[in-house]
Amino acid sequence: MDVGAWLRHQGLGQYEETFRQNDIDPEVLRDLTAEDLIGLGVASVGHRRKLLSAIAALREVAQQPSGQAGVGGTPVILPEPERRQLTVMFVDLVDSTRLSSRLDPEEMSELLRGYQGAVAGAIARLEGHVAKYLGDGVLAYFGYPRAHEDEAERAVRAGLAAIEAVGNLQPPHGETLQARVGIATGLVVVGELIGEGAAREETVIGETPNLAARLQSVAEPGTVVVASTTRQLIGGLFDLAELGFHPLKGFPALVPAWRVLGESSAESRFEALHGASLTPLVGREHEIGLLLKRWEAVKEGEGRVVLLAGEPGIGKSRLVRALRRRLEGEPHTTVSHYCSPYHQTSPLHPVICLLERAAGFAAADPPEVKLSKLEALLTQSTKDVADAASLLAALLSVPAGDRYPPLELSPHRQKERTLEVLVDQLIGLAARRPVLAVYEDVHWADPTSLELLDLVVDRVQDSPVLVLITFRSEFLPPWMRYPHVTALTLSRLSRRQGAAMVDRLTGGRALPAEVLNQIVGQTDGVPLFVEELTRAILETNLLKDEGDHYALASPLSAIAIPATLQESLLARLDRLAPAREVAQVAAAIGREFSHELLVTAVPLQTSEVEEALDDLIASGLVFRHGTPPQVTYSFKHALVRDAAYATLVRRKRQRLHAAIAAAIEQRFPETVQTQPELLAQHYAEAGRLEPAVNYWLRAGQAEIARSATAEAITHLTRGLELLEGLPDDAARWRQELELQVALSVALMTAKGWAAPEVGRANARARELCERIGDKGRLFPVLYGEWVFHVVRAELEAGRKAGEELLRRAQEEREASGETVGNRIAGTDAFLRGEIATAREYLERSLALYDPQQHRSLAFLFAQDPRVAGLSVLSWTLFALGYPEQAQARSNEALADARELSHRNTLGYALLYGCILSQLRGDWREARDRADSLITLARAQGSPHFLGAGAIVRGWTLAETGELPAPSHRFEKAWRRGR
Repeated sequence: MDVGAWLRHQGLGQYEETFRQNDIDPEVLRDLTAEDLIGLGVASVGHRRKLLSAIAALREVAQQPSGQAGVGGTPVILPEPERRQLTVMFVDLVDSTRLSSRLDPEEMSELLRGYQGAVAGAIARLEGHVAKYLGDGVLAYFGYPRAHEDEAERAVRAGLAAIEAVGNLQPPHGETLQARVGIATGLVVVGELIGEGAAREETVIGETPNLAARLQSVAEPGTVVVASTTRQLIGGLFDLAELGFHPLKGFPALVPAWRVLGESSAESRFEALHGASLTPLVGREHEIGLLLKRWEAVKEGEGRVVLLAGEPGIGKSRLVRALRRRLEGEPHTTVSHYCSPYHQTSPLHPVICLLERAAGFAAADPPEVKLSKLEALLTQSTKDVADAASLLAALLSVPAGDRYPPLELSPHRQKERTLEVLVDQLIGLAARRPVLAVYEDVHWADPTSLELLDLVVDRVQDSPVLVLITFRSEFLPPWMRYPHVTALTLSRLSRRQGAAMVDRLTGGRALPAEVLNQIVGQTDGVPLFVEELTRAILETNLLKDEGDHYALASPLSAIAIPATLQESLLARLDRLAPAREVAQVAAAIGREFSHELLVTAVPLQTSEVEEALDDLIASGLVFRHGTPPQVTYSFKHALVRDAAYATLVRRKRQRLHAAIAAAIEQRFPETVQTQPELLAQHYAEAGRLEPAVNYWLRAGQAEIARSATAEAITHLTRGLELLEGLPDDAARWRQELELQVALSVALMTAKGWAAPEVGRANARARELCERIGDKGRLFPVLYGEWVFHVVRAELEAGRKAGEELLRRAQEEREASGETVGNRIAGTDAFLRGEIATAREYLERSLALYDPQQHRSLAFLFAQDPRVAGLSVLSWTLFALGYPEQAQARSNEALADARELSHRNTLGYALLYGCILSQLRGDWREARDRADSLITLARAQGSPHFLGAGAIVRGWTLAETGELPAPSHRFEKAWRRGR
């Protein structure tokens, strides 16, 4: 065990060097005491308690039997509990109490063993996990310890098989046994250890197991009953009877239930799961065009094969349906074969299903009727019906009786002849009219079906047959050597195409931009993901229907993964069990992560991490970018990352985020400086509120410096929200003051000086200043109070705030405060018409301004005091009758603002500058400056600048006689900027 990695795993990597210097190896680690930790310099009581708890866990693991130890006796950490979607099945033996009263205990024990064996066998065949035997009950999980993409379907199939297996048992005394089954699907915490010693076991926590057990009590003997989420997941794969709503013990509301009647007659899994409402086909014009070109060649008598590949959910089956629709008006025959994940060892299962469907077999048909139907079907493709019928009847397990002589062929020869006949039937159909032969999901094909495909691909070259074979990307087709074969791989949709698909799914009603961006961003162009995520959002209370569009009904948070995608995403992760731990840590870092940070944060040896990364890359779940040492990685799909992250229970999630934040602070100082929001997010998720608030403040201040005011407001608001969880003391008040001061500056830029939000932030900041006696932060607070009132034309209130700022600055001889104070006193005087006095104040402010010391004031007072002073002075000089000096000061303000690269300062200079140009009657200059102001306002999202720019631009249009045409546009801009 790597002690350093173990420390980082606890979120205490800062002690790694100390432990190394004191030779703390794994053996010594298990014996450390509280006194030892104090001696090592672990001063924090909280850190000592965390370390002692983790050391106790190590001791417990070391005391487990040898089967729970790692190589060479090195202790390992027991598997931790996970959050995951699980389908739970509860099977109960009907009338077990009556049976136990009638049978001898030994006989009853034997009966129960037979019953449990029958049920366990059915569960095992569908790769479920028997969690517990409860006398006459059996509890099973589908989706743990390994997930498949169809757990709900597997559970229902296992339930039906268990009912049948129990019914076929023949216990002593002629008893007839029946079972009943309840199945439910939902989010649980699985793997939580309970009990001690031999009684220790992993359990599932959540309402899902209870729901499955309660539904079992609703089921009639010999039936399977499912809950609503399970019913949603199995779609039309099974025929169901609605049982209505039931009061169930422990559930406050009535619970709906459905009885499973049996497997449905849907032609394919795609039809069963999607029904008649097909997903809108978007962005597949090229692929459809290619298929139609191949079809044109087929109509000329040239056989063609198209190999259609793509990842799950990319739209292979949907494209096949689109082609079939395009061909509906043309004379042709379609034969469709569907491979199944449950019949990969059943020879020619897709062909058998096709023949039974095409012949119209009914379950109640006697053999003679089935033979007649088979013969009628074969007349469409061959003249030698008898020869073909005898072989295909044997394939379909239909007794021929005296109708055909017995087949005296070896098993191998019989298989060869059957395959030849099947190919002959396909060629025979094509002799009448062109054939579209579809073979879907060939990655699940049984070996004999693949042999048949070998023959089909070879034989169709000279027949009017289009063979369309679909499969997932991991399948390697052996048919590329043929010249008449075309490979076609479906790629992901572009962002534009993804948005177009969402628009069709919503019926043309626009979603809020932030919701649409989340859908498109998380789904990565996979049509199935787009469809399921969009529908999941439409079914929640997140949106309200406004007729022609949707609006947010509540604040937008992270969109949960739909239940319909949970199984598929978890299955992809569970195929790589050894790499899952690394995938979970990577998911906690984010969709993109660096090699160095991952190795630092994962509590494994570097070689183990790299081996796991190789597995994740080989599986296609993760991409590698760059070359060592600057290697980074990214999850292929955002939803795969979300699924890996969602498996983490809260305490592990918090531990990982704390370890990641500590690793960034210790190893990546440049990230701390350039991306403080990353640390804020990790510390917030770790439950470490104080450092999280500090980093949100740093992130907000950094965005203000970059003029990214929308991001600044988001960061600062998050910091204020987290403060609610801290003690209400002086430290919290000081943190809040810093956040409110910065927020006020950002709000001035984004919403205008007089916005109500600015007033509220300043009022709260002043209250905090007075509470903690902070004189230094009072200057920007008083400035905010002054500008808030002045812009609202509340001149007296503004004057008082301005005079107080200047007075305090002079009393404390605070040069920065005096510079700003004189600037706002001059502006105040100008607004009151005291022009000469205004000039004195403004020129005094400019004289006090020191570029070395005061350039940073722009980020504390929303704009640079020198540029602001020059701008107001230009108006003052114009009012005093010095237009040339006014123009010079305005030009100087604009030059300084551009050099400063502070967008709000530039906006201020342009605002005063374009109005000065208007006052001087220079419409060309006013137009240019107004256009610049409008462009800046749109880029920055500043409505107050936009409105002012639009007004001056409108004046220039009037001056040139162009006003009538664009007056409507001018009016709209004015309304936006009010």
